[in-house]
Amino acid sequence: MIVDTHLHLIYRDRLSYPWLAGAPSLDADFTQEIYAREACRLGIVAALHMEVDVAEGDIARETAMVEGLAGEAGSLLVGAIAACRPESPDFPTYLETVLANPFVRGFRRVLHVVPDDISEGALFRENIGRLAGTGLSFDLCVLPHQIEKAIALADLAPDVSFVLDHCGVPDIKSGGFDAWKGPVADIARRPNVTVKLSGIPAYGAEDWTLEDLKPYFAHVAENFGFQRMVWGSDWPVCTLGGGLSTWIGATQALLSGVSLEDKRRVLSENARQLWKIAPEA
Repeated sequence: MIVDTHLHLIYRDRLSYPWLAGAPSLDADFTQEIYAREACRLGIVAALHMEVDVAEGDIARETAMVEGLAGEAGSLLVGAIAACRPESPDFPTYLETVLANPFVRGFRRVLHVVPDDISEGALFRENIGRLAGTGLSFDLCVLPHQIEKAIALADLAPDVSFVLDHCGVPDIKSGGFDAWKGPVADIARRPNVTVKLSGIPAYGAEDWTLEDLKPYFAHVAENFGFQRMVWGSDWPVCTLGGGLSTWIGATQALLSGVSLEDKRRVLSENARQLWKIAPEA
């Protein structure tokens, strides 16, 4: 059974997604019904919604919408990773509001779409430190050359659980292994960072093969191990690299030489432990 830690839902009639204007391949409605129809056939039993970089004014509405969807029949949703703005002086108040809602399991601020100095600001770093002891994680969505910024955050907040999205966003299409491998090995030395096996088919060429992904998977497995690895679909972005079924098939192939215990860790158990997802979900 699989716990999907990285599901995006897009409801254009309910929320504003400014970035969609520059992403025509994803400028459509991607609903939980469409996702669940395929996911249930593939062994996915639970999913965490990952914030979709909605307009800032819609952040709270996105969480409320997703929580409402989770209550519908047939939903796989068990929680949300909510958007946030740690650079804002209003973050402590926002955090208090979120702490009152157990549906939210963590936060993400996409860092590769903002200036690098955003995460270097004193207020940003102070607010990330506020997550210590809350049980809320922080997802790191950065490009390879920005991983050093993510390392700084992890070092400054050693009691916060961080998750490195999409294996650190390697440029597989252009053969960016050498530029990526060092920073990934470096951040893996931080025990409070977990890697998310997600998204990588979208970074390959249109005709990518399993052989293209293998060195990247091997490198994160060697450096993080299987006790600090979770799986995510990155749906619907994964449709750019073949779709959900293709990505799950590739994942199973990548894990083919791994013990059953470690497969369970990657596909479900680590996520259940990190985000306190009930076994029956």
